[in-house]
Formats: sequence, structure tokens, C-alpha cells
Amino acid sequence: MFRRFVLLAMAVLLSACAANQVNHDYDASRDFAAYRSWTWKEPALQYRPDDPRIKSDLTEQRIRQAVADQLDQRGLRPAAAGAKGDLNVQTYLIVEERQQQVTTNYGGGWGNPWYGYYGAPMYNETRSVSYKVATIQIDLLDGKDGKLVWRGSDEQILSRTPNPTDRRDAIWETVTRILANYPPHAS
Repeated sequence: MFRRFVLLAMAVLLSACAANQVNHDYDASRDFAAYRSWTWKEPALQYRPDDPRIKSDLTEQRIRQAVADQLDQRGLRPAAAGAKGDLNVQTYLIVEERQQQVTTNYGGGWGNPWYGYYGAPMYNETRSVSYKVATIQIDLLDGKDGKLVWRGSDEQILSRTPNPTDRRDAIWETVTRILANYPPHAS
């Protein structure tokens, strides 16, 4: 029971840290106001690693819908059928295994410096905790020259047993954080 509590606490702490990992990069020489439409660059979602346990049509649908909704909120519209968009959109789902060292202190003395300490000796237990992190990366490429003009990515610790609603919400929140900085504002 204690071990589960420590692992849960560790996961919560790590997820709080992961929320600050949003990365953005863009070509400052581009006029982002000129981009008004977009199309998917196929394949719209690439998986790293290319593992059948990770690939899912349901995950792809959720990512596509979240990206489309967020681009729409930023004034970008899907190009008409058969037409080229001003931007080509491609996404990646990257899953990697990570480890972290966790130390737990047990025991320890009671008392104070004036009257002395008493109680069981203190000892530490250090162990490795493995977890999986999923990174969603969104690339926006110029529709004319095919060059990358904007990239954003964010990562999140994978939950072992989320239900479909939790998966959809996690993808939605991640994509929203990624595209929060589009269009970029020159500083």
C-alpha cells in the first residue's frame, strides 16, 4: 500500500513538472498573418517508435480533431477539397521509457537536542521508478516551399488505465498547450 502511495505521489509530482515542458520554435522571417488555410501532410500522424502497441486509429482521430479545433480557434481554416493549404500540418506521437531514482526515508529518532534523541535508527531505500512519457509534436510547414515554419511539442506521463474520455481530454489539453503560442508574437 505504501509503495503504491509513493508511486502515485511521484507520478503526480512528475506530471506537474511535465506540464512546463512545452517547447516552441518558429521561423521569425515568416509572415504568419498570411497563413489562412491548412491541409494535412500525409501521414498526418507519425509514431515513434513505430510500434503496433502504440498505433491506434482512435488516438489518431483524437489528435486530428484536437489539432483541427485548435487551428480553427486561431483563424486557420481547412483548405477546400483538392486545394493546397497555406500550411501543411504533420503531427508526431513519440513514446519513450524514462527512469527516475526515488529515495524513501524510514525510521528516525524523536526528541530534541537538549534531552537527546531516541527511537529506531533511520535508513533510506533508493529504487528506480520506470514510467512512459508521450510527446505530441506539431509541425506546420509552408504550403508553397514545404519548409518548417513553426513547431511545438509537449509531453505527458502516460497513465496505465485511462478510459477513452481521459485519453481524449489528455490529448485535448496537450494540443491546446502546444498551440497556445500560435501564431508566434515577435518579441
